[in-house]
Amino acid sequence: MKTLKYIVALAVACASLGFAPHARALLIHDDHELGFVNFGIPSGDADRTLYVNHLIGMSLGSSDSADGQDYTRSNNDFGPLATAVWAGNGTTTTISLGSGYQYLFAKYDGPNYGSEVWYVGDLTGDITIPLYGQGSKYALSGWTLFNPTGGNQVPDGGTTVALLGAALAGTGLLRRYVKQ
Repeated sequence: MKTLKYIVALAVACASLGFAPHARALLIHDDHELGFVNFGIPSGDADRTLYVNHLIGMSLGSSDSADGQDYTRSNNDFGPLATAVWAGNGTTTTISLGSGYQYLFAKYDGPNYGSEVWYVGDLTGDITIPLYGQGSKYALSGWTLFNPTGGNQVPDGGTTVALLGAALAGTGLLRRYVKQ
């Protein structure tokens, strides 16, 4: 009977690893790229929001000049995109995403390179972004996360509560059968 308990405990531990967030590295021009802004200056919160929303409104694979910037929209199709709303800034290359973030704007080396924008609406957990924009020449100046219009971080829709309920129910059933 003790062996059964250990096997069940090991199975539950292994299954829970599948629910752990996985780290993901984003790269310049990868499959999460929304677009590129050349140069992305000025680069205040309102400016960055304007740049991201301009990219959202562009056709796939197109280029445009507006707001004193040159924009290039990637061919990556993320479906309908919500308007970006500023959520927060940082300077590290590792970023902890919760749910609800949709876009990540990263500014590289002031006036010398530009700004990469990624769609991160399908990512959670820790992500990393490049320290340099091109080789080892243009360093990260800082980044901004955006939520969709409507505001603050979006709740996870009850998935966590459902998983917790399933785990508790499974534990109750296991206890019932292991005691016999």
